[in-house]
Amino acid sequence: MKRLLLMATLVLAAPSAAQATAADPTGFASAADVQAAVAKMAAGMQPGQGFAYAPLVRDGATVAALEYWKAPGKPAVHPDDAEYTIVIAGAGTLISGGRMVDPHPTRADLVEGSRIEGGTTRTLRVGDVMLIPAGTPHYFGITGGKLVLLGMKLPRK
Repeated sequence: MKRLLLMATLVLAAPSAAQATAADPTGFASAADVQAAVAKMAAGMQPGQGFAYAPLVRDGATVAALEYWKAPGKPAVHPDDAEYTIVIAGAGTLISGGRMVDPHPTRADLVEGSRIEGGTTRTLRVGDVMLIPAGTPHYFGITGGKLVLLGMKLPRK
């Protein structure tokens, strides 16, 4: 009997295979999670607010985030980061390439300007994917009521 109790104690005290391995570090958001986050962002925007940002999943400094645009921002350049973006709701335009006019740094990772000269204009719809190289001027315009992007910055190697 003592032997059975000792064996049972050892079995109960031993970690399971799942407990013995490290937790899965994968960041994951289901389609329902994304839709709920977009709805929460829309509901939380104040009158006159043209932009909202919300991290969705992260791995340390790497973040996949939602950008909710109701009004266009300024033309921008990220000197050291590429920008990978997917349109998940709404519609708009992308102007990229060309030359930034009146560039001025607003943060270490962001230069803004008044406009882009000589860029390429593309119409944006749900499902469109963009990879904007580091140092490339770009601008998102809004057609209709909103443009919602899921994107991340990719450091230049």
